[in-house]
Amino acid sequence: MASSSGSSYPVRYLALFGAFVALIYGLVFLTGDKSPTPKLGIDLQGGTRVTLTARTPDGSAPSQDSLRQAQQIIETRVNGLGVSGSEVVIDGQNLVITVPGDDSSQARTLGQTARLYIRPVIQATSPTPPGTPAATDPGAPVDPAAPVDPAAPVDPAAPVDPAAPADPAPQNRPFPAQDPTDPAAPTDTAPAEEPSEQDAGSEPGAAPTESSPDETADAIAEAKALRQSEDPTVQQQAAATIDCSAPDPLQGNDDPALPLVACSTDGTAVYVLGPSIIDGQQIADASSQFDTQQSRNVVSLSFDAAGGDTWAQFTAANIGQQAAFTLDSKVVSAPVIQGATPSGSATQITGNFTADSARELANTLKYGSLPLSFAASEAETVSATLGLASLEAGLIAGAVGLVLVLLYCLLYYRMLGILTALSLVLSMAAIYGILVLLGRWIDFTLDLAGIAGLIIGIGMTADSFVVFFERIKDEIREGRSFRSAVPRGWARARRTILSGNAVSFIAAAVLYVLAVGQVRGFAFTLGLSTLLDIVIVVLVTWPLVNLASRSEFWSRPSINGLGAVQEIARARKRAAAAKTAAAAGAEKEA
Repeated sequence: MASSSGSSYPVRYLALFGAFVALIYGLVFLTGDKSPTPKLGIDLQGGTRVTLTARTPDGSAPSQDSLRQAQQIIETRVNGLGVSGSEVVIDGQNLVITVPGDDSSQARTLGQTARLYIRPVIQATSPTPPGTPAATDPGAPVDPAAPVDPAAPVDPAAPVDPAAPADPAPQNRPFPAQDPTDPAAPTDTAPAEEPSEQDAGSEPGAAPTESSPDETADAIAEAKALRQSEDPTVQQQAAATIDCSAPDPLQGNDDPALPLVACSTDGTAVYVLGPSIIDGQQIADASSQFDTQQSRNVVSLSFDAAGGDTWAQFTAANIGQQAAFTLDSKVVSAPVIQGATPSGSATQITGNFTADSARELANTLKYGSLPLSFAASEAETVSATLGLASLEAGLIAGAVGLVLVLLYCLLYYRMLGILTALSLVLSMAAIYGILVLLGRWIDFTLDLAGIAGLIIGIGMTADSFVVFFERIKDEIREGRSFRSAVPRGWARARRTILSGNAVSFIAAAVLYVLAVGQVRGFAFTLGLSTLLDIVIVVLVTWPLVNLASRSEFWSRPSINGLGAVQEIARARKRAAAAKTAAAAGAEKEA
């Protein structure tokens, strides 16, 4: 029975590893974008570096605590998207975000979502082009029940009825406030505009606008006086004169306790909003998902305890009205409340979402509130020339080193050296496929530091082989055959290999938790290759050596390179026999 199980389990281990590799490459070529290449970091493919300048309402310098808190929140956003190779560092009074790739919108979006509030919508209209004269009679009475023409200009002197229902046409996204699992929740099939790209405040490469703190404070105060007035007449004047295409001096500096006149992020609507009811920091979680029952993408939203109570009271009292999510003094979404949401229940935003637009809105709501407001004062493209040159030199050096190691193994271990080369090739193949999948699933990007971690990890894999092979040679020196030495040597080497890999993985995990930037990429790939080392040694190297020990051809000393060790064992055996014979002869003479 022992012989039967001993001959079958190495084959089962190899079959298990073959299924593992087949699964990896099946996912690579049959799912996602099917591109068999991993995502590269900024030092290998170039990218975008955006400098965010902090802004305070009075124009004073931001505190370092506020900058560190903002840095942590933006890093949390990056981590929420995965290990993407992005960096967020503090540079004086600025935050510098570096993102791989030629799409700068990702870097700019990470920093622009600064101050998020939820406000009730009092009125929603289309913006009036700058310089368009009013076409209505200022003295004519206003019928609150009359429908609002979105294309008609707004009279600045016309009174506003705060209780009048808002026109749900602009940026209307149906908003079932009931628990999405409740079958009694009302539905709305009204069309909705898809979320647009948010304005980052400046175009890539644009020169920063220099302004003194006094000028900035004056511009913010002037905008507040007009757009945050509690006078309905002034609100109407602000709604009629606001230029949604111009830079917003009030960006992220609005007072949540006052009303606000704001544009939508795409500039197609102007809203008169009430004071904030919920701060963005009270949003506990937001996620996008596909609702199979409604066959559309939705955004699920939940609040903390205080925010949930406030939202429950607000939705119960404002069914049929709009609630605006304002971000940096702009409206990113203004859905219609369709029912009361019980306290502690999740609510759901539905509409004409694509998977990407739903995910973008969910990330905005989830990571949307920073302690400071930021403006993108500088954006530049980073070239990958230096990184590619370094990569080429590193790959050449690594290839030369690997070839020398394999040649040494072939000369020193012979057959075992061939198994070493095969195991390393299979290890690199598995790691490559995993990196491709990680790039799709968590946006992992491979940079120079990550490649260094992989090279060190592969070197540790070779060390594991050496430990195993030397234990086999120790057993043969003690007089055992190659076949009997392999399982005994594996039993002794296994503990050493697992202990060494455990220490290496713990070190990589600690480094990943404590480090930032590219060092985390190094720690991540080192930990990944350490885990793969255990898989390769257990499922590939050990079964191959076990099968080779059972082969008459591979057991020949001239093939496996163990002839010298076996000769040492025979010499020790002859010496022991001679010593025994001498002792026996001495006893006879005595």
